[in-house]
Amino acid sequence: MIKIDFTGNTVLITGGAGFIGSNLVGRVVRAGGKAIVLDDLFTGDLKNIDPDLPYEFVEGSVTDYELVRDLMARADYVAHLAARNIIISTKNPLEDYRTNIGGTLNILMAARETKPKRIVYSSSASIYGNPKIMPIVEDESPLTFSPYSVSKLAGENYCYAFYETYFVPVTAVRYSNIYGPKQNPANPYCGVISKFIVSIDRGESPQVHGDGHQTRDFTYVDDAVDGTLMALLSPRSEGMVFNIGSGAETSIVDLVRTLGELMGRNAECSHIDRRDIDNIRRRVLNIERARTRLRWQPQVTLREGLRRTIDWYNAIKKKTA
Repeated sequence: MIKIDFTGNTVLITGGAGFIGSNLVGRVVRAGGKAIVLDDLFTGDLKNIDPDLPYEFVEGSVTDYELVRDLMARADYVAHLAARNIIISTKNPLEDYRTNIGGTLNILMAARETKPKRIVYSSSASIYGNPKIMPIVEDESPLTFSPYSVSKLAGENYCYAFYETYFVPVTAVRYSNIYGPKQNPANPYCGVISKFIVSIDRGESPQVHGDGHQTRDFTYVDDAVDGTLMALLSPRSEGMVFNIGSGAETSIVDLVRTLGELMGRNAECSHIDRRDIDNIRRRVLNIERARTRLRWQPQVTLREGLRRTIDWYNAIKKKTA
């Protein structure tokens, strides 16, 4: 992990009971900061947060402007992670609009009154669609294929507009396929890696949509958290957007095989029909901008990150047995 110091600072983390957010809470507190968590627990779970950590929890939604403003008035920094995920957004685009766009606008409007030192907005690599040139740079023209990617890009545009018009100090980070501890496989909305681990552990073939040769840039959660916090603290990040990925391209077929090797199993994919949301053929991010401006780079290889995730899964399984 990169050394980060938040001593004497309070960070409001929206979506802080979720997968990435809960990891962020732990990192902020261990770096000497105070964490305020705002979460409506729609998909988040307080069990994700270490119960021994001192933090403040407020159950509520980013769609509640007065609540957002009051909490931001007490914070030095804001990490805005609260959002409806791609599956929920596809099922209910109106809910996606209210939370992902409306909630982000509330954060930005409140910032005009509360004057935080910095806001980091969590966007997504899904906004790129299927670009022809890999790895993907931040200046690549977006091609949004889903309600989720539309709302994430709209949030970015609002961030830049508020930076230019009202001088709100905001930075956007585009996450790519984050995985790791606290990505609960029992949650129907979690990513594929946790689900694959469960399937392989049960002696089943992981279900893969399509031929499995689609690629993704899998990013370990500790690296994503470090990138987020560096974006909060860096004096060279205002008004900018940064790719937060591993910079490595991995096919789903290879992912399953690697998991099988690490778990001591012979794992092969079970191929099922492609879903409407599975329309991205290749993805790998260029992370040079984050390296040069944030002084950030991923520390955990895919193989090591998978091993740590498997160890976490086994520990949870043993505890609940």
